[in-house]
Amino acid sequence: MGASNSAGPRVSEEQREAETVAASTGALPVLQKAFSKLANPETNAVPLENLQQCFGFGREGRSSYAGNVPDLFPVLLDHLGSSLLDQFFVPDKGGISWVEFVKGYNKCCARVSASILLNMLLRVFLAITGRANVTLHLEFESGDVDCKINGFLLPSHVFLLLSTCWAMSWDCRNLKGKGNLSFPDLNHLVLSAITSCAQVEGGFNVWDCDISSLEVQLPAGKFVTWVMSTVPCLPDCLRQYFHARMQMAVTAGDELASSDSSSVGDTSSTAACDYILSQGRAWAISITQRSAVNEEISRAFISSGAGMDDSLLYRSSTHGRGLNRFWSNVEGYKGPLLILVAASSGDAHEGNSIDRKWVIGALTDQGLENKDIFYGNSGCLYSISPVFHVFPPTGKEKNFVYSHLHPTGRVYQSHPKPVGVAFGGTPGNERIFIDEDFAKVTVRHHAIDKTYQSGSLLPDQGFLPIEARISEVEVWGLGGKAAKEVQNSYKKREELFTEQRRKVDLKTFANWEDSPEKMMMDMMSDPNAVRREDR
Repeated sequence: MGASNSAGPRVSEEQREAETVAASTGALPVLQKAFSKLANPETNAVPLENLQQCFGFGREGRSSYAGNVPDLFPVLLDHLGSSLLDQFFVPDKGGISWVEFVKGYNKCCARVSASILLNMLLRVFLAITGRANVTLHLEFESGDVDCKINGFLLPSHVFLLLSTCWAMSWDCRNLKGKGNLSFPDLNHLVLSAITSCAQVEGGFNVWDCDISSLEVQLPAGKFVTWVMSTVPCLPDCLRQYFHARMQMAVTAGDELASSDSSSVGDTSSTAACDYILSQGRAWAISITQRSAVNEEISRAFISSGAGMDDSLLYRSSTHGRGLNRFWSNVEGYKGPLLILVAASSGDAHEGNSIDRKWVIGALTDQGLENKDIFYGNSGCLYSISPVFHVFPPTGKEKNFVYSHLHPTGRVYQSHPKPVGVAFGGTPGNERIFIDEDFAKVTVRHHAIDKTYQSGSLLPDQGFLPIEARISEVEVWGLGGKAAKEVQNSYKKREELFTEQRRKVDLKTFANWEDSPEKMMMDMMSDPNAVRREDR
């Protein structure tokens, strides 16, 4: 292998520098093992076909796609491996030497800014589309990794880019080669890019829009700004895919061309198709967060979806509507929560009812508490459908969450606090408010909220409050197994206390002759009877 060795020849400065950068990421041992498995012992270099096969998307066990994959997309994925090879590696006569192998990894996976990583992602995407004979109107001013990007993207190109990133994210979760790749609905992300980057003459109807037919141009500079502000973790898909393939080379080695031939079928689980939090929406939320939430969502939704049932804490159609049912399922959970509301609103025009369905959500960094004041340390609001937007905290106020049940003791209150669940704003004037029956949600203008960033949660929201009918509410726990175990222990403890309160220990009472009940019955039967007074 070409790695440094004290007993071997003198290590060059170039090799030492490359290995130092790789060691800073913690990937040097993985690279050493991967190189030893991929390299030709005679030339001590990795043949180009081996490395291209390592980074190639298609392999046995993953040669087919689900029915919802666009016709063009398998062609794009066929060129993924060769495009990565051309972008990051410089071959010698016998292949890729150890130094170039490490330098290629560092180009993609070393610690760099998000803007540089996005620049590399767009370069790879430009190379892929060029090999697939898809015309992309992007130009890089120079070969520098942080150079300015000119040109524009069409909505169809944005969809292909997002689909490519989704495929790489999915692949990182399915390294064994099992399953057929399927694509979630990503229209809400494409519409987000369009509304943020382009000026559509005369406007367009986001409620009923065919993205593939739109010819509006999205300037490259504005698109970069949209990625950095809305989905900053999108470029990480390239780095994760690159690193995952190196790990796969270590574990699979000679199994690159003959991985597990069993198949788990379509990854878009039919059991999950009715959830508000679909795979596409879950992935969109995950790439807005640089935290453990990203990992937890990826584990539960982006792979086979095996963790979805464990993560779902409450669903109104399953557990029942109302604040009490809601509280009985989320109480005791000490971890991040994702609360989603699907609702419909509309106006009647000339006897025709326009029913517009939309989805909004809120992400909290902690469990809920029964309080009549706002609380919380951090969180985000989401407009999820039909257009995706994220509203992170402003840092001005901390009115993140409000969750208040009816007080147990009926005490007179001259100014009773609202009963329900809310996010942002102030008590009585919340940005999002869900009533106690979970029948109605009220969405107010962002001007009344200083906790979350400004912006419309709904298309064409306006200044007046919008009241909508709730069709579904879901709560997803994103604290992992530890938070779920804590909640289960809490529930068991509460059930034990409840059972103890229900039981009456007769041994604590004296005999019947001395009991207060016997005395009361005697007095009622003959109140004038002479009774002995014990002294």
